[in-house]
Amino acid sequence: MKRADIVGAGKSGQAAAAALHKKGFQVILWDRQDSETLRSVQRSLETEGITVELGQDYSPDPTTALIVVSPGVPWNHRGLEAARQQGISVIGEAQLAWQLLPKCPWIAVTGTNGKTTTTALIGEIFQEAGLNAPTCGNIGRPICDLVLCEERPDWVIAELSSYQIESSPQVAPQIAVWTTFTPDHLERHGTVENYAAIKASLIERAQCGILNGDDPFLRQHIQPDQLWTSTHEKASVWINEGQIMIEAEPLMAVSEIMIPGNHNLQNVLMAVAVAWQAGIPRPSIIKAIQRFLGVPHRLQMAGTLANIRFFNDSKATNYDAALVALQAIQGPTVLICGGEAKKGDPQLWLEAIDQWCVAVVLIGTASALFGAWLAERQFPSIDYAETLDRAVPTAFALAQQKGARQVLLSPACASFDQFKNFEARGEQFCALVASLSGN
Repeated sequence: MKRADIVGAGKSGQAAAAALHKKGFQVILWDRQDSETLRSVQRSLETEGITVELGQDYSPDPTTALIVVSPGVPWNHRGLEAARQQGISVIGEAQLAWQLLPKCPWIAVTGTNGKTTTTALIGEIFQEAGLNAPTCGNIGRPICDLVLCEERPDWVIAELSSYQIESSPQVAPQIAVWTTFTPDHLERHGTVENYAAIKASLIERAQCGILNGDDPFLRQHIQPDQLWTSTHEKASVWINEGQIMIEAEPLMAVSEIMIPGNHNLQNVLMAVAVAWQAGIPRPSIIKAIQRFLGVPHRLQMAGTLANIRFFNDSKATNYDAALVALQAIQGPTVLICGGEAKKGDPQLWLEAIDQWCVAVVLIGTASALFGAWLAERQFPSIDYAETLDRAVPTAFALAQQKGARQVLLSPACASFDQFKNFEARGEQFCALVASLSGN
């Protein structure tokens, strides 16, 4: 019996372990963390015959035939480097799913921002057309879950992060989408050039590449022999006189789109381009877009109180995503931001705060840094709330005092200083908004 080691016991690692166990491998799942949650996973998997090793860093065994790496594990981890030197195959969970689903066409969506909304809308369109086309990958569901399903999907619609692309160099989708590019994850990839090259490699391997023509980097650096979309100039899928156009044919009115902001219009155009290339009937495309209300934690409407709208944009974990949110809803706004600061250039984001915000409420470890930046700009209203449970009522009071139309949680930071993930941060925000109105 061949041995397979899975490094990282999160959802992707668990799904990979189950898939390989089903294929007859002796599976050992490793995680350097040790918690009650992981011990619960350990107990569950070991009843199925999968060994789980917790609380120790991974080191390869010479008898191992295959190592599968979860997205959160650094690709240059010393245990993985040692395995490569020993000639052991090291792949990511996405590549494992690719190998185990050989007859399924893939749609892969990547990009710094916009990929989850685009992926979700593509999934809605394909479902409207009656196809079994689950969304998976970075959007939440492990891709290897599909290996365990009795019914094979008609399409795999996978959101892929740079981590997943890096660890899965054989994945060659039928259609690949690149939504946007700005510097992110440099703490892992080192340079902007490395980060861009990883993203570009997915497009190069695809049968059809779809790119957002409104993104300056993509326009300047990517070869033009792809399928382009644009909100402001003629392209394969574009906007003309308030209509979404597929080449020269109108599809539907822009006014029928429910999700706000020009960035979401870009996402819709890319989803339309995918559906067009996949042969989805136009009525299915239109119906899905008309009813699509967006994705939780991405400019999600969390409620309205005293004519003030509350938006949950917890997924905005970098300056560029947070900038997009401010541009989408425009002012006057009370902004809640902060968390664990990331590398990047905040200049355009700070300028948007000056333009659209009447007050800023700061949370998390980035509070001092952000407060100093805002003070340098002589921003008039800075409040240090530290935690989200203080920030929400403070922001509501400031909105009433200053005549703001909305309170926006758009942190421009990672969540790990105070929360398990951005979802937990967004869920707490929504709960706090509900508590303001007594719901």
